[in-house]
Amino acid sequence: MLALSIGSLLPYIRDARGLEYAFCGMIVSLHSVGNLISSFASGTLPAFLGRKKSILLFNAFFALSFFIIIFSDNNYMLALSFFLTGMARGATSNFCNQSINELAPGKASLLNGLHAMFAIGAFTFPLLLIALTKNNPDNWIYACYFMLIMGILSWIMYFIIPNSEGFTTGTKKQTASGFAFFKEPLFYLCTLTMFFYLCAEQGVIGWMITYFKDTGLLPQSLSQATASVLWIMILAGRLLTAWLSTKVQKEWLLLCMGFGLVAFFLLLLFSSTTPFILIGIMGFGFSMAGLYPTTVSFAGSIIQKYTLAWSFILTIASLGAIIMPSIIGKIAETAGIYYGMQSIIAVVIIDFICVVLLVSYIRKLRKKNIPV
Repeated sequence: MLALSIGSLLPYIRDARGLEYAFCGMIVSLHSVGNLISSFASGTLPAFLGRKKSILLFNAFFALSFFIIIFSDNNYMLALSFFLTGMARGATSNFCNQSINELAPGKASLLNGLHAMFAIGAFTFPLLLIALTKNNPDNWIYACYFMLIMGILSWIMYFIIPNSEGFTTGTKKQTASGFAFFKEPLFYLCTLTMFFYLCAEQGVIGWMITYFKDTGLLPQSLSQATASVLWIMILAGRLLTAWLSTKVQKEWLLLCMGFGLVAFFLLLLFSSTTPFILIGIMGFGFSMAGLYPTTVSFAGSIIQKYTLAWSFILTIASLGAIIMPSIIGKIAETAGIYYGMQSIIAVVIIDFICVVLLVSYIRKLRKKNIPV
């Protein structure tokens, strides 16, 4: 809820503060920049401060950012608050993924369960905001007070998490071979799969409503609802993937998800009737749901072996979420939003190729009886 509340609040903040669209775009970019910086920093800082002190430092930025939004009218302070939400988001994502992977290395079911909680938060806050602002748009400020309280509770929850030795310092072997993961083919295959996945995810999430609204393919009210439909299907997909990964070898699940990502996006983009468009959205959300956490589970052995590996994987992969929306925007500005969205076709196809290569490599490891 804390990580994705900014996007829902932005229209209300813009109206209340009289902000220009260019400034709004800049502060959203600052959120992504903060996310990228902390994804790396939160993986390296524990070597100096310890794992728990690091997450307590970064997680405090959530409460601080909403405090600034509520009590400051200065635009530069508002920009700082968006940057801080990104810093907190990247660090908590890093901490949660790495902690779950260390508790149960390579367990795709638990990683999908973790990301299902993210999806629940993603569609819960917009519903809360709709309920608060239904009769009075000015009530958005009460949602900020609510999120300030959530930020404080979040910090308290991280404070009471037991401090494990394995979470604070690496072994001498890990430190000595800290950058040896650059020699691992699995590092590149997982990182590229996640990079192009995040390109597609952020491209669709960031531009889908605008695409349907501007092309007139869907009514405006239904265009707004597509985001909720997408996140509900992501939740359903992650829960199903969490269950299936205990029954079926996860590389086959990954292959099916990669194929579904391509097929349903093409259906979404080239359909002109509402039922097929909605099927495309639902199928795309369902397919993309487990792709990221399942890929992370394949990188589990590297993440556990090398203390800096996860920071590099997450940082490089996160670049996709920053770059792709800008590419779509540039194309849309010159050729139209339809052609901007078409650029995602190349991304999903490349991602599918990466998935095929990753699955092929995993199968080779299994034949050699190397645990994955």
